[in-house]
Amino acid sequence: MSRVIIAALRETNARDYAPDIIARVEQSFSPPAMLEFFRKRKVFVAVIGETLVGTASLDGDTVRSMFVDPPFQGHGVGRRLMSAVEQAARADGVATLTVPSSVTAEPFYARLGFRAIRDSYHGDERTVIMERSLK
Repeated sequence: MSRVIIAALRETNARDYAPDIIARVEQSFSPPAMLEFFRKRKVFVAVIGETLVGTASLDGDTVRSMFVDPPFQGHGVGRRLMSAVEQAARADGVATLTVPSSVTAEPFYARLGFRAIRDSYHGDERTVIMERSLK
């Protein structure tokens, strides 16, 4: 799973974020960090054949760790992952789903009906906080 995340960060987000920001974010997805995610979040994966091509997770009412391997982007993998996340959120009684989106992914989430509500900064890393009603 880490391979997919690192590839997406390096190849996709690199056009919007400086290398030092990408390197800092990569550290958040070390194997020990991923094991902790598995304990605290509902994790979804997309697999084609025997190849893991995408991942997303639900942390309460927040979408986390949504990544699709670059060769598989634009083929509906992300849309299907988000559908699974939304179904799980609805089953948990979530009324409004939030996603801290990268600048790169903002158009993707907007196409799914999310709207930007504010920017958030972690140092020089800009994240767009977006929401979508599930009602």
